[in-house]
Amino acid sequence: MTRINILDPGASPLDYYGYELRRYREAAGLTQQQLGDIVNYTASLICQIETAKKLPTAQFSERVDAALGTGGALSRLVDLVMRSQLPAWFREVAELEARAREICLFQPQLVHGLLQTDAYARAVLGAVEDDDLNNRTAARLARQRVFQKVQPPVFWAVFGEAVLYHKVSGANVMREQLLKLLSFERNPRVNIQILPFDTGIHAGLLGSFDIFRFATDPTIVYSEDYETGHPTANPDAVESRSLRYDHLRAAALSIEDSAELIRSVMEDRYGEQQLA
Repeated sequence: MTRINILDPGASPLDYYGYELRRYREAAGLTQQQLGDIVNYTASLICQIETAKKLPTAQFSERVDAALGTGGALSRLVDLVMRSQLPAWFREVAELEARAREICLFQPQLVHGLLQTDAYARAVLGAVEDDDLNNRTAARLARQRVFQKVQPPVFWAVFGEAVLYHKVSGANVMREQLLKLLSFERNPRVNIQILPFDTGIHAGLLGSFDIFRFATDPTIVYSEDYETGHPTANPDAVESRSLRYDHLRAAALSIEDSAELIRSVMEDRYGEQQLA
C-alpha cells in the first residue's frame, strides 16, 4: 500500500498550500489524475505541489480554485508562498515592493529583478549556485505581480548603459530581455531611462539602490551587498538617496531616447543576424 505523505500545514507557507490543495481536492472527491484532467496539468505536478516539492503558479492556482470552487483561497496564498522562497534577508524588500505606491531604482550593471525575463533571471541566479534553481527563479518572477495589481506602483528605473551590453547567458536571452524592457514603452506607470556611458562622473557611482514611497508610511531606501540587504527609513539617508536619484534621472536619457537606444543595441548587438 502506498504511503501518503501528510504535510504539517504549520511547517511553511508551501506546506500549508499543499495541505489545503489536497484537502480541497479530496473534499471534491477527485483523484490527482481527475483534477489534472480538469485543469490541464499532470497528476505528477499536482502530487509534487501537494507534497511541497514544487511551487504553485498563479495560473495553476486560479484554475484549481475554479475547478474546486474554493472561492479563490489558493490564489490568495500564492504571493505568501512565493515570498517564503526568497532569502530570509530579502523578504522584507519583497513586502516593500508589494506595498509601495512608487518605486525608484538605480542599477548600473544588471536589469532589476522586477523587470527580468525567466531566462535572464535563471542565468543571474545560477551564476554562483544552481541548487533549486527552478523554485528560486519562480519566486523572483512572482515579485512582478505588483504590476498586475488594480493600482500598480509608479515605477522608475535608471539603468547604466552597461546593462544593455553586459551579455547575460547569450544573444537570445539578451534580445528577449531588451524586448521586455521595450514592452513597457507606452506604459505610463513604468518608466525606464538609460544613463549613457559618456555621462562620466555621476551621482550613482557608489552603487545601486532602491527607493520605496508609500501612501502614509515613511519612505524607505534600500541597498545591498553580496550577502544581505540594508533597508532604512533614516531621514538623512532618504534625503541623500532621493537627491542622488533626482540627479541620476536628470543625467539619464529621456524615456523616449532611452527606448531608442535599447532598440538600437538590441538590433545591432543581438539582432537576428547575430543569433546564428
